[in-house]
Amino acid sequence: MEHGPRINSPEEISARFAEAWNERDAGKLAALFDEDADFVNVVGIWWDSREDIRKAHDYGLRVIFNDSELKVTKTKVKFLSDTIATVHARMRLKGQAPIDNITPGMRFNIFTFVVHHTENGWSCAAAQNTDIVPGKETNLAEGGEIKAADYRKSS
Repeated sequence: MEHGPRINSPEEISARFAEAWNERDAGKLAALFDEDADFVNVVGIWWDSREDIRKAHDYGLRVIFNDSELKVTKTKVKFLSDTIATVHARMRLKGQAPIDNITPGMRFNIFTFVVHHTENGWSCAAAQNTDIVPGKETNLAEGGEIKAADYRKSS
């Protein structure tokens, strides 16, 4: 699998992820991850290998996000040691494909990447994507559906 240019700092992970996304290059995106990496997507689907991450993003980038743009708007790195860090990246997603006569609007999310330094540069061991739902503080399950809720505004 092509790995692309060496990643020299943890901050580069989120930028490279968005770059691969915008190029619709699932192989390039998956190359950011360890062979046995974990990835949990925004609805809780859990992939546990680089190949599963590649396959899932290949499908998503062709069908769901084929005309989308992902932009990193903020990145924060927390070093846990000299060779391990967490990277939180706030991102903006626009251009998701319409479904059932609904044209999705812009979404904001936070990615969490757990990265470590290897002899080939920085690599991602695990990632999780979380949607930001403005004005809400948790989710409720109701009738088999999940919806965002805010207990502060409850009567």
